Amino acid sequence: MEWQEFTALLVLATAMSFTPGPNTTLATALAANGGLRGAMRFVVAVPFGWSLLLLLTAGGLGALVTAVPAARLAVKALGIAYLLWLAFKLSQSGRLGQADGARMQVGFWQGVGLQFVNIKAWLLALAIVAGWVAGKADAAQRTGLVLVVMLLFAFASNFLYAAAGALLRRWLAQGTRLLWFNRAMALVLVLTAAWMAVA
Repeated sequence: MEWQEFTALLVLATAMSFTPGPNTTLATALAANGGLRGAMRFVVAVPFGWSLLLLLTAGGLGALVTAVPAARLAVKALGIAYLLWLAFKLSQSGRLGQADGARMQVGFWQGVGLQFVNIKAWLLALAIVAGWVAGKADAAQRTGLVLVVMLLFAFASNFLYAAAGALLRRWLAQGTRLLWFNRAMALVLVLTAAWMAVA
């Protein structure tokens, strides 16, 4: 891969990884409610799940999903439903630990599964496979390089957002601040679901 292509990949990885989306919103909310340690399962799940999505997309799943309208619709519908469910659970949490406890728990495998119904993750996987992997003589090498880069970016962005949530934790513990923070995070998830519905 030439340096121009690699630079373009880094720009795309930065833009897609560090802008708010379902993953970063949940990482922030989970850490704000349950602490950084409680959010780490999800933070680690995101790059793991996204890597699986990328590998499957490169292996042909991406072509199948884009070619079959029912498959696209199913991914979109499941993604929207899951985000709305998470938003509802989060909006009901007003005490520290509550969103990471009985009301809302997003563990490792849920974090992995979220990548398969996350339109932003699909768009990124499809763009990377189409632009950097498909049809290239060194497709396997490129896939490996892209995988390492995206693992690092996915982990770094979600860890950064989770750390920000954890830093807000003490301040959020006062009064009803946490409830309003959780409702704001829930609104971000609802807006993401709305964007997915029209995208």
